[in-house]
Amino acid sequence: MRFAPLARKLSACALALALTTFCVTQLHAQRLPETAIPSHYSLTLTPDLVAATFTGQESIDLTLTEPSNHITLNALEISFHTISATVGGKPLPATFSLDEEKAQATFQFGEPLPAGPVKLNISYSGILNNKLRGFYLSKTAKRNYAVTQFESTDARRAYPSFDEPAFKATYDVTLIVDDGDTAISNSPIKTDTPGPIKGKHTIAFETTPKMSTYLVAFLVGDFQCTSGSADGVAIRVCATPDKVALTHYGVGVAEYVLKYYNNYFGIPYPLKKLDLIGLPDFEAGAMENFGAITYRETALLIDEKTATLGAKQQVELVIAHEMAHQWFGDLVTMKWWDNIWLNEGFATWMENKAVAHQHPDWDIDQEVAQGLDGTLNLDSQPTTHAIRATANTPHEIEQMFDGISYGKGGAVLHMVENFLGEETFRQGVHNYLSKHLYGNATAEDFWSAQTETSKQPIDKIMDSFISQPGVPLLTFGEDSHGKVAVDQHRFYSTPSISADPKQKWTIPVCFLTEEAKHCEILTPDQTTIEAPKSKVFFANAGGTGYYRSTYPAKVYDKILASAETKLTPVERIMFSGDEWAQVRANKATVGDYLNLVTALKSDPNQAVLSSAVSGAQGIYTRVASTKEERDALSAWVRKNFAAEYAKLPAPSPSDSPNTIKMRSQLFGLLGVYGNDPTVLKQAAELTNKYLDGSTSVDPTMAQTATYISARNGDTVLFDKLQKIYETSTNPERQETALRLLAMFQDPVLLKRALDYALTDKVRNQDSLIQFAIGLQRDETRAITWQYIQDNWEKLKKEVTPEMGGILVGSTGSFCSAEDRNAVTAFFAAHPVPATERALKHATDSINSCIEFRTLQEPNLKQWIAAQK
Repeated sequence: MRFAPLARKLSACALALALTTFCVTQLHAQRLPETAIPSHYSLTLTPDLVAATFTGQESIDLTLTEPSNHITLNALEISFHTISATVGGKPLPATFSLDEEKAQATFQFGEPLPAGPVKLNISYSGILNNKLRGFYLSKTAKRNYAVTQFESTDARRAYPSFDEPAFKATYDVTLIVDDGDTAISNSPIKTDTPGPIKGKHTIAFETTPKMSTYLVAFLVGDFQCTSGSADGVAIRVCATPDKVALTHYGVGVAEYVLKYYNNYFGIPYPLKKLDLIGLPDFEAGAMENFGAITYRETALLIDEKTATLGAKQQVELVIAHEMAHQWFGDLVTMKWWDNIWLNEGFATWMENKAVAHQHPDWDIDQEVAQGLDGTLNLDSQPTTHAIRATANTPHEIEQMFDGISYGKGGAVLHMVENFLGEETFRQGVHNYLSKHLYGNATAEDFWSAQTETSKQPIDKIMDSFISQPGVPLLTFGEDSHGKVAVDQHRFYSTPSISADPKQKWTIPVCFLTEEAKHCEILTPDQTTIEAPKSKVFFANAGGTGYYRSTYPAKVYDKILASAETKLTPVERIMFSGDEWAQVRANKATVGDYLNLVTALKSDPNQAVLSSAVSGAQGIYTRVASTKEERDALSAWVRKNFAAEYAKLPAPSPSDSPNTIKMRSQLFGLLGVYGNDPTVLKQAAELTNKYLDGSTSVDPTMAQTATYISARNGDTVLFDKLQKIYETSTNPERQETALRLLAMFQDPVLLKRALDYALTDKVRNQDSLIQFAIGLQRDETRAITWQYIQDNWEKLKKEVTPEMGGILVGSTGSFCSAEDRNAVTAFFAAHPVPATERALKHATDSINSCIEFRTLQEPNLKQWIAAQK
């Protein structure tokens, strides 16, 4: 499953969520007994898209490991009609009992069933719900669709099942659907015959490979598709009819990625076809159902001619992410959800390799470094967790889908690859997959394969990063005859927290040299490390180390002086990130950091500038508390970056991706934080042209211009954006327009935007995001928070598994004890299901901001005075 594109879209609208928690329900489910092992399901489903119901006929072939007079499996929101078991050709009827708290059904038989093969036969019915999970309704203005989302524990809403990842089985799926509709499932269509019900036809699919319950998918409606192929595999990108014209870009991406993965893994994609389907209502970014990947429309469907560069990158990364899962997650699946990082961390790491290979000019390695820097910041907070953590209930399982499982999981894999070398690591991946094809595996299985392949202690390295939370801080001393003193301890971005001195890691540390990088393994008991001779001592060569670094003053000054000539862009990103971390830990001042940003202001790489400037933006929003302080920072922005922006040429079709992003970056910086009157005027002009349909405006620049303009927008602009949202068939333009509505600072228009978010015009996959956006900025936060409190009864009806965590987590943007107390008191009185961790993160974020401002605002005042 891919949540990151949603986060990326929100960050483009200045929504910076900390550790977003994705929670589903308060069910207290428990593991099923291992006495019944399924091997095959036969499912026949008949959905009624008008009544929002479905009926099901199901048989399950299973093996009992011991005699028993009962069988327990998972079922939720299912109405059972008849149940029987067939043993040796003899039918045995059953009664049933339900445990809704555990989401389980137990079938009781009048006599014990012998150990060995059993066939369960079940007739049942269910609902097409509006919860964006299980078998649910997705709607357009013209009609309903029936679609599925089963990860993590919602297959049980569609068919009674052994709904745990280790219970893999094959499937024969049949759907009886209305004439004029089609159906999509994991396998190709085998037969399509009229009836047996008048006005319907029956679509039967080929038998699937062995797979887990959460990877099954079936979708019903008038989907239309664009077709392609790669390496003999049929590829389709499908959508509702009004958006089929936006499917072509995705076909080309999927064709390229499939060939790349076939070559990388050395294991061919195992199915005959691969479908990618954009859905009108879909909560996550995408879902890796085996052979039938589902997406938010914005994560798949774009117009290549009008799409922003960011939208293209998002679509490619999400497609690559989900296709990586076809091997890592689908073909080989974790045994249990505590190892979900192995699925998601790997796909997060792998998506970047595929896209970077196709688009070397996109500088994906620099974006990966920015992501690593952000993950290190996330993992430095007081409330974090180990990559592998206990997860038994649906509540606990869904909370594992967060920035640690995805970001840290991927970052640790990237660090190990950098240490071993790409080919050695790739061979270890191949060996791991080959050994566990169509089966289940654990983290130990993966790192054992890497250890055996490389003959390096990868098991010790990975275990130390997977099994304990937090970020190492490596404090280096002076070089003494080829050895450098080094101390490691856990780094906290909150200075008042002391690290446990016993917590240590086994860390591959790579040093910059004149030729190739030189790596050493730092063990927990080491206090020195061998370092090669080099003109510049820099202990994160390649910029992939999952640690923070700090150096003696003379060494730091030498790195800074040679950063533009000796360090790669990726290494410069990590160097500036380390300095920002020192500011957060109160080991350096905001003035020191702003001086570093000034030194990097002419860096030719947009990602380097963006990474450095993000800290300056944090100073503006989290340290400066007065208008005078923010005005001084705005003046600093104009002084340092107006000239850099003026150096850029006018937009041209021949612009490199870096130039496109750099122009947009500087324009946004000057418009939002610099309040530059010239830029504000240009933004208004570009916004009007873009919204009026002009094709002469660069889409990436136009999106930034509309963001700047919306902040101070009037009723005319608000009405234009609202109309685009309601009438456009382009998901990117539609979503951008909606998000901008929540950024208007005019109190009347902001309230109008919040009212609008709760109407049926806005899908519940989107509605609470509007409130999260409003909470992010000083100018809109107070009104948004008051609105939430005054209209809670309406808001809580919009809560879905993901959105509750996003809303609660967004309150972490406050920065006072009074607001912290108000937030905790409100959610204590109005609890949102399964958002305990999100609330804890929000509270910690507020406390961290209070401490940060208290410690650093005097330094900011001193720095401002020195600028005069």
